[in-house]
Amino acid sequence: MDFNGLSIDQAPPISAPLRFFLAAPLFALFAGFLILFSDSGALMSRYSMESIVVTHAITIGFFGFVMLGALTQMLPVLAGAKISNVKFATKYSHLLLFFGLIFMLMGLLQNNTLFSSIAVVSLGSGFMMILIPIAVAIKSVTNFTPTVKSMANSITFAFLTVFMGLFLLYSYSTNNISELHATIANIHSVLGIFGFAGILIIGVSFQVLPMFYVAPKFKTFCKKRVVWLIPAGLILWVMLNIFNDTYALVAKLWITLFFWAFATTVWKKLNKRRRPISDVTVWYWRSASIFLTLGAFLWIFDEYFKHEYIVMVGILIGGGFIMSIVTGMLYKVVPFLVWFHLNAMGYIQIPTMNEMINKNLAKLQFILFIASLIGFIFSFYEPLLLEISAVCFIISVAILEFNIVAPVLIYMKIKKTEPDFDMKAFATKES
Repeated sequence: MDFNGLSIDQAPPISAPLRFFLAAPLFALFAGFLILFSDSGALMSRYSMESIVVTHAITIGFFGFVMLGALTQMLPVLAGAKISNVKFATKYSHLLLFFGLIFMLMGLLQNNTLFSSIAVVSLGSGFMMILIPIAVAIKSVTNFTPTVKSMANSITFAFLTVFMGLFLLYSYSTNNISELHATIANIHSVLGIFGFAGILIIGVSFQVLPMFYVAPKFKTFCKKRVVWLIPAGLILWVMLNIFNDTYALVAKLWITLFFWAFATTVWKKLNKRRRPISDVTVWYWRSASIFLTLGAFLWIFDEYFKHEYIVMVGILIGGGFIMSIVTGMLYKVVPFLVWFHLNAMGYIQIPTMNEMINKNLAKLQFILFIASLIGFIFSFYEPLLLEISAVCFIISVAILEFNIVAPVLIYMKIKKTEPDFDMKAFATKES
């Protein structure tokens, strides 16, 4: 791995990102069971309550938790900017988001206005408690690299996505659905997927692919221009959606062009990596590139099908692109954090990153995950595939949880023993 340009000494406590990482698959499991026991017809509509609950269990519970946890780790390491009171911020924002999301999902499923009202307060407080310190930390960065610029843009869209989401949830809690509800919901979903998650993934890939896979660095145009061109396209799409949706397709083409270019670039970078050793995380990056390309173009042509396949677009981009990247990176980041923190405490005799996760289980998890996505897509035509796909998805997520818990158990076991090297000798005496 290439650690050049990283501020390793600025890393936050291991508990800061891990609490988010370990909780994320639990919500994906919930989504899987809900799919299994829901009516296939209801899930085919983006506006059905079952579809909304499944979507937010995945987007907030899985994507959101992993990405917020990753930001608490990456911002200090990649940008050298410490997040203020990171222990407090991550601990209590995690609790608020965890229970807030549970109240939200139960409130929407049961049409319980009290639960939904509690969720508005809890989720709003939880998001602000973690997003504001991250935004302040980004503002203090002196070396504004392309990755940091991507983080800044991503966090901006995260704020917009959260505010719109809270408005929509408040509307449900008060049973006061405005005429703009559908428009705001559409903008909310696009900014969350492409603005928050998409831009963050692109920015992080500038560092991750060369660091973990020894792939060639991205070209200057990609790093310095695309991180601004995609937000410009998203802003244009929002404005056209509000004032003149007849021409919104132009902005869609703009957005999909750059995401398709990113997918193609990732594929090429992986082909040119200096150590072409394939593992399950490489498979996830490759599959993500394929799903992103298919999903982006289907999003364009969905206009001509009167949004009949918008749920399929969500499966391709949300599941195939974002969830693939997030899952693949969990397999890299969690073992790295365990290895790094144990090494920093003076432990030498510790398993390598590759030894911390069962490779055969990881491969099985990947196969089941891809099979579930393909099954979900074809269940549009054969509803019987939905239950089989849901079972594959549930088993896949359960294996993922097992695989990321395993390194944490290794960390806890080793930490109970005496370090091989006493790092206290290098500790600075406080005056």
